[in-house]
Amino acid sequence: MKDKENSDGSYEGTYNKLISQEDVSVDEHPLYANLEKHQVSMSMVRPEFRPNHYRVLAVSLVVLAVILLIVDIGLGVYYNKLTGGHQTITDINSEVAKLQATYNLAIQRRDEAKKQLAAEVSEQQRTKWELEHQNRRCKDYENKADKIKTEIAGLKSHIPMIEEGCRHCLPGWTFMNSQCYYFAFSEAISRRSWLEARQFCKKQGGDLAVIDSTAKHMAVSELLNNYHDPSRPITQSGFWIGLRDVEEEGVWKWLDGRRLAEGYWNDGEPNNLNTEDCAAAYPRANPFKAWNDAPCSYSLKWICEMAPRFEN
Repeated sequence: MKDKENSDGSYEGTYNKLISQEDVSVDEHPLYANLEKHQVSMSMVRPEFRPNHYRVLAVSLVVLAVILLIVDIGLGVYYNKLTGGHQTITDINSEVAKLQATYNLAIQRRDEAKKQLAAEVSEQQRTKWELEHQNRRCKDYENKADKIKTEIAGLKSHIPMIEEGCRHCLPGWTFMNSQCYYFAFSEAISRRSWLEARQFCKKQGGDLAVIDSTAKHMAVSELLNNYHDPSRPITQSGFWIGLRDVEEEGVWKWLDGRRLAEGYWNDGEPNNLNTEDCAAAYPRANPFKAWNDAPCSYSLKWICEMAPRFEN
């Protein structure tokens, strides 16, 4: 019995032990314990922390909205800037177009002004040439008038000599200092060498002039100055006289063989520069410097001399 009890008791004890171990094992199993604890904690925590979670979510949405608003404002500003820049570019292009049009107009006006200036310069040049032409004509008229005045003055001074020459000399000859003289003043008579001039005089019955006194020389010089044309070079204004040094250089003799006693040479003359063996008289303001030596082949005017004829 006792054993039965013991056996029963042990059975029940064993069963109770198993039950209790099962309960303990069930209650104290880590997985189930954790799950239950987690479920208990979640059921216990969620009611307390749910409002904070919504608040965080709301704040996040507000922040996101603010960020989106800022981005939208930035994009709007950027767009406005782009729009304003585009307008600025449009305005600049418009101004550039206006400036280009103004520049083109200025270029066109400049070209027109250049053409007008060229025309004015051409016209001015033509006027200048015409003025120069008129000045030359005026100068020519003045020279001709001066020449005529000179000829008139010479003729006036020559008239008494011509009147006397009509009685004592051949036509065209001049009577002065008791001699008849021929001056080849006319431009119709060509210039000749010293020998050709002497042949002309000889054909007329005379010879080249012998100016062997101061009185003769002063009369001849005065007549030469009265008929002198200032426009003619002095080198072409000489008149051959009957004086040369062909026999001996530096020894000047008249045609009748007499040696020169007093000469009226220009400064530095005679210089025999180019074999100058013949003498010529020139119209000069100072009559005492009127003679030059020249090559006998040189072409000049001349003065003839011949004895007068006296009526009974």
